[in-house]
Formats: sequence, structure tokens, C-alpha cells
Amino acid sequence: MAARRTFFTVGYERTTLAGLIAALEQHNVKRVIDTRDVANSRRAGFSKKLLAASLDEHGIGYIHLRPLGTPKAGRLANRAGRMEEFRKIYEASFQRPEAQLALLEAEELCRAQTTALLCFCGDERKCHRHRIAEALQEKGLKQREIVFV
Repeated sequence: MAARRTFFTVGYERTTLAGLIAALEQHNVKRVIDTRDVANSRRAGFSKKLLAASLDEHGIGYIHLRPLGTPKAGRLANRAGRMEEFRKIYEASFQRPEAQLALLEAEELCRAQTTALLCFCGDERKCHRHRIAEALQEKGLKQREIVFV
């Protein structure tokens, strides 16, 4: 039986751009899938264009799969600590056809080369990427979280 392909998940809340890139290189990640609904950030280097260019300089590809992101109402619920509401909002969004198509694309990308799913949240358990990772694991992929302390 063939080994299951491993994909990574990572939140950049507790690191710098240089720290993220070093961790991705350490884990031999060749592609980042940005799972944020809005790929902008107040954190230096993490907005879409600059992030993509910085990753490219290190031989790491970048793709933004916006349909996998959390809608604004879900982000607001998460920030307020209303986790049940957040999960309900995200699940409804995740079940939309465009999100399911993006999930299939993410699966193909993860199978093709070592990939990391990226978003902001430092705690995977409080983040939508946990739900995406569950769905990919149900498809036979194996997940590992990159953790910053």
C-alpha cells in the first residue's frame, strides 16, 4: 500500500515572514495554499502580492483559494470568541459548491507536491483550516501542523 501524502497546515499569527519561510523550507514545502477569504494583512509581508513574491524567491509556489476562506460574519464571531457560531457559519460556507470545488483543487495540489494550507490563526483548533484539513484527511491525505511557540 502506498504511503499517504502529507500536507501541512500553518497559521502565521505567531511568526514573521522570515520565520514562516524558514519553517516551510524546513518541512520541504513547495507550495502554499492561502485559505483566507481576504488575502490582506496588517502584518508585514503577509498580504497576497508580497507574500506570493517572497515565497517565489524561495522556490515556493503560492495559490489563493478564496472559496475556502471564512466569510466576514464567521471572522467576527471567531474574534468575539463565539466559536459555535463561527463553526456554523463556516460549515455553511464550506458546503457551497464553489468551496467544494476549491477543496477538490486543494486535494489535487496536495497530492502533486508538498503543500501547506495557510491562514492567520495561530491555534488550529480555533481556525477554519482545521475543517479543511479534516476534509482532506477524509480523502486519504495525512495532515501535520507547523507550530510556532
